Amino acid sequence: MKTLPAFFPALALAGVLLAAPAAAADAGRTPAPAWQLKDLDGRVVSSGQFKGKVVVLDFWATWCGPCRTEIPGYVALQKKYAADGLVVIGVSVDQGGPAVVRQFVADEKIDYPIVLADDRIAGAFGGVDAIPTTFIIDRDGMIRYRKIGTMPAEAFEEILKPILREARPAAPVNPGSGG
Repeated sequence: MKTLPAFFPALALAGVLLAAPAAAADAGRTPAPAWQLKDLDGRVVSSGQFKGKVVVLDFWATWCGPCRTEIPGYVALQKKYAADGLVVIGVSVDQGGPAVVRQFVADEKIDYPIVLADDRIAGAFGGVDAIPTTFIIDRDGMIRYRKIGTMPAEAFEEILKPILREARPAAPVNPGSGG
């Protein structure tokens, strides 16, 4: 596994400082970068696997108190809205390797995909200066919202619901199919 940039350990302090309410912004409709990261079992997970889904991409760490407080809310959102096309993906910036994260995931009963950050992913998303940092990516692959710090699950859900209600991309019509 590649070593993460030196600024990731500094995120511990930033995470503590961000225990206050989140700084959030409507990101407009910026294209989300394509990414490929390894999950806790070493399998490659890519952004392309989630086309047509609404993705909550959460940068977090096991040692980040504010991150830990948000996880139960993400578990509940994943369960509540999975049938509506929601996928929560945790991007762990832990440097202790998959074993540390795997134990935490088991202890906290996290049932959504967890991938391990590499040295490119934070930069691809415009920089992750503090954790938790969370993005909402719509069904068309556009970043619609960026949240830095914590936010009550209910407030985050209110931001997420309108994006989930937006129409799913239409299936391509095959002109040769007679319809």
